[in-house]
Amino acid sequence: MPITTEIIAHYWAFAVFCIVAIGLCSLMLLLAFFLGGKAHARAKNIPYESGINSVGSARMRLSAKFYLVSMFFVIFDVEALYLYAWSISIRESGWIGFIEASIFIFILLAGLVYLVRIGALDWAPEQSCHRIKPNAINIINNRFSRN
Repeated sequence: MPITTEIIAHYWAFAVFCIVAIGLCSLMLLLAFFLGGKAHARAKNIPYESGINSVGSARMRLSAKFYLVSMFFVIFDVEALYLYAWSISIRESGWIGFIEASIFIFILLAGLVYLVRIGALDWAPEQSCHRIKPNAINIINNRFSRN
């Protein structure tokens, strides 16, 4: 069999898959265009999310803590991925793999303790972080105990 025929036979299934996928996507877009609603109103182009009409600009400034929490989530999510892969191959890893995974968990735990100690995970504003004086607690308790 010539080489060109062999290459065509080898990639034929992939070419058919690509053609069918592109055709199916095009068909769905065309059907949505022709069968979809055509009502035009002032409220049609307003974003509607979670049952609440949007108010204000989409360019509002967010606290850096939102970004910190998202980075923490990604870091610890990747950690869970590595630990899952390790748990699948634990028999092949043996004790060496167990020790390496323990070191990995310890380093991540040390990072989490560091984040807690510097207050990176504190969401309360600084004004509400002040503790109530013990005298104020006693006054409140005395008022409720009288009634």
